[in-house]
Amino acid sequence: MKKTFLKTVACLALCASAFAHAENYPSKTITMIVPFSAGGPTDTVARLVAQSMSTSLKQTVIVENVGGAGGTIGAARVAKAAPDGYTIFLHHIGMSTAPTLYRKLSYNAITDFEPIGLVTDVPMTFIARSNFPAKDFKELLAYVKANKDKVTYANAGVGSASHLCGMLFMTAIDTELTTVPYKGTGPAMNDLLGGQVDFMCDQTTNTTSQIKSGKVKAYAVTTKKRVPSLPELPTMSEAGLPGFEIAVWHGLYAPKGTPKQAIDSLATALQTALKDATVKQRFADLGTEPVAQDQATPEALRAHLKSEIAKWAPIIKKAGVYAD
Repeated sequence: MKKTFLKTVACLALCASAFAHAENYPSKTITMIVPFSAGGPTDTVARLVAQSMSTSLKQTVIVENVGGAGGTIGAARVAKAAPDGYTIFLHHIGMSTAPTLYRKLSYNAITDFEPIGLVTDVPMTFIARSNFPAKDFKELLAYVKANKDKVTYANAGVGSASHLCGMLFMTAIDTELTTVPYKGTGPAMNDLLGGQVDFMCDQTTNTTSQIKSGKVKAYAVTTKKRVPSLPELPTMSEAGLPGFEIAVWHGLYAPKGTPKQAIDSLATALQTALKDATVKQRFADLGTEPVAQDQATPEALRAHLKSEIAKWAPIIKKAGVYAD
């Protein structure tokens, strides 16, 4: 009887401590893991959101870059992190493609994370080295098909947004091209600027400044509507490839089992960040915008992730592209 009583007291004390801890959340620095290198498009989105969330949470939100293997190394780390609300994770569309692209994953994209909310949909742009001969997208298509053995397409590695866009492009035009994978967007862009590769498709958060400065040739955007920050660029449908659409959505997650109170606080802070005038302006400068408030919720992200996994699985399987 005495042992049972002591166990009950200990349990009540532990529960009270956990409740008090939850009530005081957050009480220390929060780490936001980004599964790509610093300076890339996802890192840019993360740092803008983290800075604003720090203000509303009244605790510092630091960004830590854990790159490699198309974002799966960072994702695996978060899946194994303590579910206490002090490790969160910002990832892009790759969260939905990794389950099909990678033969072996040490985590489950659906069951090992707690969704917090969608963040933004980033358009992509088709760009080429500044001296590429095609003057518009129609000529680009003709040139690529006529020179498929010579043209080089750069991407930021398997599972990256630029890899996915290129895969869709080659499927859409029924033409296999020589792809040159890099370890990140930065190196790929550097070689494009230097003329070592011919063209690529990448997020506006990474290409807008290069387009506006005239350092690259821009041909089209991959969204249904033109992008306000790049109004001169036609959509892919306008340019001659009807139905080609891809936007790089970003979502915020926590490890499975993170207390609901922490998830709710983080979701509220995210929603506040996406209403922040500075964040909205910086997003606009980069050719994107925050999602609607009703999308910056755990429920919306959970549903979106499931639908995107279902959408990409057959496309990837048909292309026959896999990573170990």
